[in-house]
Amino acid sequence: MIDGEKSALRLIERPHPLALAVHAQLVDSGLTLALAESCTGGLIADLITDVSGSSAYFLGSAVTYANSAKQGIVGVREETLALRGAVSAETAAEMAQGARRAYGADIAASVTGIAGPTGATPGKPVGLVCIHLSAEGAEWGERHVWDGDRLANKALSAEAVLRLVLRYLEGR
Repeated sequence: MIDGEKSALRLIERPHPLALAVHAQLVDSGLTLALAESCTGGLIADLITDVSGSSAYFLGSAVTYANSAKQGIVGVREETLALRGAVSAETAAEMAQGARRAYGADIAASVTGIAGPTGATPGKPVGLVCIHLSAEGAEWGERHVWDGDRLANKALSAEAVLRLVLRYLEGR
């Protein structure tokens, strides 16, 4: 294992405290959750399902890594991808909205980004992620730029999505 992998793995405590907090809030509220993940590759779903009883609220996660999956599975519009790109606030919003529709969830969250070490483009550096939460009466997005290696960027992105979901649930 290389040093970067060790540091990223340390970031992911199991079961993750944020996943435990999201679990408690979702169980108490009776709301359901779905995800659309790109750069995290299913990591958020993995963290959520580490918690026993998550089947009471977690409906599923679409890992839409390719643009074709973003379009075909969660309904990201071709024009959004062409004009804004796969890593954009607009794509993240459409991913979350599409996951909410596809799963029939009360809440859906999404993440799309450039985990690295390659993939940067002008204006979109390695570590850039866009996350979004969609719920009735709430459309919340965030943009982050992490400076870790690939695994650390994935872990930080997963944690950011869990924090966003928790913030929404605590503010209801």
